[in-house]
Amino acid sequence: MKFDYGKNGIEISLDSNWNTTTFLPAKQKVVRNPVDKIRDAIRNPLGCPPLESIIKKLVELESVCIVVSDATRPVPTHLILRALIEELISYGIEEKAITILVATGLHRPSRPDEIERIVGKIVKSQVEVFNHNAKDMKELIQLQETNKNAPILINKHYYESDLKILTGYVEPHFFFGFSGGYKSIVPGIAGADTIIANHSAENIASRFARFRVPENNPLVDNSSEIGRKIGVDFAINLCINENHEITKIAAGDVEKIHKKLVNFQIENVFQDIETPFDIVVCGNGGFPLDLNLYQAVKSMAIGEMGVKKGGTIISVNECSEKIGIGQKKFKELIFSGMTPKEIYDKILSKEIVVADQWQIQVLTRILMKSEVYIISSLDETEIGNIGLKSAETVEDAINDSLKKYGPEAKILLLPNGPQALPILKDTS
Repeated sequence: MKFDYGKNGIEISLDSNWNTTTFLPAKQKVVRNPVDKIRDAIRNPLGCPPLESIIKKLVELESVCIVVSDATRPVPTHLILRALIEELISYGIEEKAITILVATGLHRPSRPDEIERIVGKIVKSQVEVFNHNAKDMKELIQLQETNKNAPILINKHYYESDLKILTGYVEPHFFFGFSGGYKSIVPGIAGADTIIANHSAENIASRFARFRVPENNPLVDNSSEIGRKIGVDFAINLCINENHEITKIAAGDVEKIHKKLVNFQIENVFQDIETPFDIVVCGNGGFPLDLNLYQAVKSMAIGEMGVKKGGTIISVNECSEKIGIGQKKFKELIFSGMTPKEIYDKILSKEIVVADQWQIQVLTRILMKSEVYIISSLDETEIGNIGLKSAETVEDAINDSLKKYGPEAKILLLPNGPQALPILKDTS
């Protein structure tokens, strides 16, 4: 069996004696001629007038800002941009008026080669492209506070643009419920203080801050509140399959297209399980989602959905960037020698307040429920000392786990990251 892993995948030899269940992605029809179909969607939007009509109603239009996902996301942004820029030019907008803003959140900046991969060589040569920097106050503008007294810091280039456009993709997210929509604004192009307030320990600890739960999710509610205040003139979001091919396109009003694509994901991604499994083997979905251990926590959260308390998650991620470039605090905490519970409690009590604390908070929550093996390019000395385990191969990790649970242990295989997810069937 082949698991998504890096750019080329990894083969796993399954023993016929193992009690395995495999969840594969639902077959979805791939969109052919995607650039043409995206242009069609722009001309026939959901929930708002066509983009051309929106532009004609503007008193002046000297600047257009298009927000795109960063290098850790597999969305085929270059196809969106080809279609969108062709449309904008056909409406009489000059290339020099267009800026592309890479929504990094608190991630590292996308490198020049990654920017070319994101936007495409042709688009890169046509328009200005730059990374959002959440920590550079000169690049941010501060607005009034939210109703939770959190600061609103937003990228000033986006805020001051005459025409504001979001792009992205919708898939299940481990604490936002789903990606896409207003997530492109917070955390995408927000200031560090805004992101940290939104991703607070209390919000991450909410039982609604999970895969598949956009309702009553405090992170989503806060992000949406800020997004509405900042404003979005037009949005284009996609759904993609395990090969990163486009399966669904929606353009128009940011909230209405997001809801449409969320419903599409709910119909196609989640598969019921009657009871949790002893062992869950899972990954992030390969490159670029599995670049580092920091991002690999998402795959462990996938495993958390299907594993029993006291079970084993086997996380299969290449981690070519090791722990993660710029993830100094995350690295310090996984090498802190504390127990997962000690770290988790200190985060909730605010004894630990660091950038990106949500990732270590989720990791320690998972480690309090189950053991976690890492199958990656990292060796045992690079995965910290708070409880993560290392194995050379998936087969080795399964065999080690079977010694604990017995030969009849139930094993769930999830080879394609968030493209097929288990959800415990409601028997109430």
